[in-house]
Amino acid sequence: MSKIQKIRLATLLFVLFTINATAQYKSFKISSTGDTINIVDKKGLKQSRWVNSIAPLRGEPGFDEEGEYKDDKKTGVWRLYNTTGDLIGVENYLFGGKDGLQQYYSYLGGLIREENWKGYNPESPYDTIPVYSSGNGEISSYKIVKAEQYSVKDGDWKFYNSETGEVETTQHWTRGHLDKDPDSGGGAEEADTTEKKQVKPQAILDYEKSSKKRKKEREGNTGTGY
Repeated sequence: MSKIQKIRLATLLFVLFTINATAQYKSFKISSTGDTINIVDKKGLKQSRWVNSIAPLRGEPGFDEEGEYKDDKKTGVWRLYNTTGDLIGVENYLFGGKDGLQQYYSYLGGLIREENWKGYNPESPYDTIPVYSSGNGEISSYKIVKAEQYSVKDGDWKFYNSETGEVETTQHWTRGHLDKDPDSGGGAEEADTTEKKQVKPQAILDYEKSSKKRKKEREGNTGTGY
């Protein structure tokens, strides 16, 4: 088969595919690699692989995201890229809402944040959620509510130093409620005070010791004078 014949065959196949796709889909796009993306079916629902371009907003830079839709809802793994093609985020979706671990990276590739979410199934008729007391923020009871399509923060959220990779802050969420830090309440302050006592210069320690001794001597002399 000559080169011209191959070109004609490729063109014919493309035309046939386009006619077939047009009959199945309301709209679609062909990527630079020849894949069919951004499909909208006859019902107007997004399906299969999509690439979305998010414009800059309120000082935040724009980015591209790619992943899959099922019946107009995001599903599975979605990847986020900056305008130069660097990976800046990996998100997981279920029933159109975030579910499980989400990770976000700096423009240099360092991990800066990890989030955990819980996605709810809109087809599930009911869900059990905790009720928190207003005083101490602890769970006081549970109630059954009708489930809807949404996501809530659930699990550990970690904020990293993108240069060192160390965790700087950790939060724990339970069904959209930020849990009280069990280590709060002055523990850190007390530890800091103890540390300051340990690093006092020796001259100060000698002076304090001498002062206490002189105070005891004065109190003793006063006691014998009456």
